[in-house]
Amino acid sequence: MDAFTDKVAIITGGASGIGQALGAALVHRGARVVLADVNGDGARAAAVALAAGAATSATLDVTDAASVERLINETASTH
Repeated sequence: MDAFTDKVAIITGGASGIGQALGAALVHRGARVVLADVNGDGARAAAVALAAGAATSATLDVTDAASVERLINETASTH
């Protein structure tokens, strides 16, 4: 583990590709991640594939500012 231990990251586009790979790298380095994506089912599947407890998911459309703010607040209060 390293500097990411006990840190939390919200990753947009986390259902696949670069976002999912970044989530995996951060989990591997000790972080807890929230994989957020407009594809909620894909984000859930990616979180389950990464690690139970270390990764969670959220359905998020980054063009909806209120939705982004809500996810940030929920993540801050949860973690």
